[in-house]
Amino acid sequence: MISAEFCFEKGRYTAFAVSGHAMFANYGQDIVCASVSSALQLTVNGITEILKISAEVKVGENEISLKLPQDCSDTAANTLMCAFCLQLQLLAEDYPKSLKLIISEV
Repeated sequence: MISAEFCFEKGRYTAFAVSGHAMFANYGQDIVCASVSSALQLTVNGITEILKISAEVKVGENEISLKLPQDCSDTAANTLMCAFCLQLQLLAEDYPKSLKLIISEV
């Protein structure tokens, strides 16, 4: 199962971490994994490459996390993170055995 945890603080998304495997289908045919990976890459690249925000991005074995700088008030970054969270919420509704979403208010 893929686990996606979002941190929500003072009305804004500040961080997320995504880890695990969807286990919906065989490697290369897993539409849940492909959907999450695509949305994740779009969000990280949008924040770091397009918006040029110096977010802390960590890539590990089956885990990717992003944390915005503490002083970041960029509305576009929040919009991208909100859209990413919404996409994962919709996927979790369709594939509840493959994706778990956690939103933590700090």
